[in-house]
Amino acid sequence: MASSSCAGLSLLLLGCALAASPPQGGSNSPQAWPEAAGHQPDKSSSAEGRKLITEDVTVVEGEVATISCRVKNNDDSVIQLMNPNRQTIFFRDSRPLKDTRFQLVNFSNSELRVSLSNVSLSDEGQYVCMLYTDPPQEVYTNITVLVPPHSLTIETEKETAMEGEEIELNCTAMSSKPAATIRWFKGSKELHGQLEVEHSEAVLFMVTSRIMLKVGREDDGVPVVCSVDHPAVKDLETQRYLDVQYKPEVLISVNYPQGITREGEPLELTCTVLGKPKPDHINWIRVDDDLPAHAIVSGIKLLINNLNKTDNGTYRCGASNAVGDSHADYKLYVYDPPTTLPPPTTTTTTTTTIPIIITDSQAGEEVPSVDHAVIGGVVAVVVFAMLCLLIILGRYFARHKGTYFTHEAKGADDAADADTAIINAEGGQSNSEEKKEYFYLNTPWVPTRCPTADSYWPPAPPPFRG
Repeated sequence: MASSSCAGLSLLLLGCALAASPPQGGSNSPQAWPEAAGHQPDKSSSAEGRKLITEDVTVVEGEVATISCRVKNNDDSVIQLMNPNRQTIFFRDSRPLKDTRFQLVNFSNSELRVSLSNVSLSDEGQYVCMLYTDPPQEVYTNITVLVPPHSLTIETEKETAMEGEEIELNCTAMSSKPAATIRWFKGSKELHGQLEVEHSEAVLFMVTSRIMLKVGREDDGVPVVCSVDHPAVKDLETQRYLDVQYKPEVLISVNYPQGITREGEPLELTCTVLGKPKPDHINWIRVDDDLPAHAIVSGIKLLINNLNKTDNGTYRCGASNAVGDSHADYKLYVYDPPTTLPPPTTTTTTTTTIPIIITDSQAGEEVPSVDHAVIGGVVAVVVFAMLCLLIILGRYFARHKGTYFTHEAKGADDAADADTAIINAEGGQSNSEEKKEYFYLNTPWVPTRCPTADSYWPPAPPPFRG
């Protein structure tokens, strides 16, 4: 036991002596050791089949870095870890350095693993893994420390902007390593700024991005977001809500009546005003004339009872604030009161009418061109008159049907009986031959002897004259 303890102590003293004294040539750089042994250093080296391996480490400031020195095919050779100043951190499993932030994680014949907690920028540099073989082997691991921005702020020249004004916004990311990338967003839209990078300290950067933004009333209360892209941090952003002042926006609405305005009816208007700052003055006037004597103004409302045609005109609601003033107009046109005709008493007629809507250019609203009651009454009167005319014509034609007489019956009115009438008719034929009229039937002539006269009836028709 005594001999092994002495051997371990001797190796520890030898390691400290080697770390404290540079090899011949006077070089104090890490490369001097392998050069003295006749070997060019690399991330890995081999001697008689043994190979020393390590990796670079990237760590965020304040977090824990782990350094690992690994050996393949080791034969109990000593592994040593040194800091950038070539001070021994661990020799085998012993820690000569008093910095308690270095802690042994694992030690074996094939690996020496050490953790460094609460890493700072001063810990950044090149660390040495050494394997005591013949000749000695060295590999180097670099610790890179990332520093997230210490603060992220948005600044502007003016806290409050006027509508239509162009404002400047600056977003600054302080003391970062490496330099941060800044992005701008207004709502869901990305904006492009002008970037400026400066060294705030020896290895830290200060990044500033500037944008110029023209604002309107729709931008009031909209957030402008400054976001940072950096390998040491995620989702780092800050925002600022725009404060935009604008002149009033005026809107006039009609409470009643719903439809056209007629004589004798009331009219009530409401003036709705939006502005920032809040409008401090609202008034009602009639353009080119005074308000009617019976008009009542109550704040944002205007009431006119018992409308008449003298109330026609343009009514204006105006409002103002510190930014400016604006107004809205309402054109009033008063129509005659509605008129209706009495319904017909004898005929009931159902009609379907398609209303024609016209826009009154003075009243500014859609109104019917003719009252429905008037149209229904006129149609009913027309239908009734046509029915009466049809009835009168029908009775007239029924009473004046055509009656046709032949000359054979001439003299029948003065005869005492039928035989005399026939004889008179025949005599008339002989006296006025040129006035005779002949009617021919398609039936054959059958003579019949009259009992009271020496003749046949009907008489034989005269020969046909073409």
